Amino acid sequence: MATETRKALKAHIAIHVQDVAKSIEFYRNLFGIEPSKVRTGYAKFDVANPPLNFTLNEGRARERGTLSHLGIQVASTEDVLVMRRQWQERELLTRDEMKTDCCYALQDKTWVRDPDGNEWEVFAVLEDNLPEKAAAQKSCRAPDCCTPAPP
Repeated sequence: MATETRKALKAHIAIHVQDVAKSIEFYRNLFGIEPSKVRTGYAKFDVANPPLNFTLNEGRARERGTLSHLGIQVASTEDVLVMRRQWQERELLTRDEMKTDCCYALQDKTWVRDPDGNEWEVFAVLEDNLPEKAAAQKSCRAPDCCTPAPP
């Protein structure tokens, strides 16, 4: 079985927090940088070292704890499709979300779930830093923006 290798840009971690403003202050100090994006109930830190796309999602923790989901950001939709094929070849069940407006960015992505219910995504950002929309216009489900739709 030939496997194509694609270089990942950075890891992605999204966590649930009770108060984004308080968490921004903590992570600003932890990472030593300002958030690259702040919206109502949402903040993103683009950490250079280690390479990390780290997001805060305001809302109560679910029974799974404070972790929202984990992800790998890649450079292109082609890279997403290569990873999806590899996951499928390894008998993982994938779910696609193409051209989805998520986390204030237009993205192509595919998801898998581990045995404990932890969600992993591989995604490419097609257009970033989109403006905040009224709740009725959002394609993601507040307060769970970027949480995958149930299978």
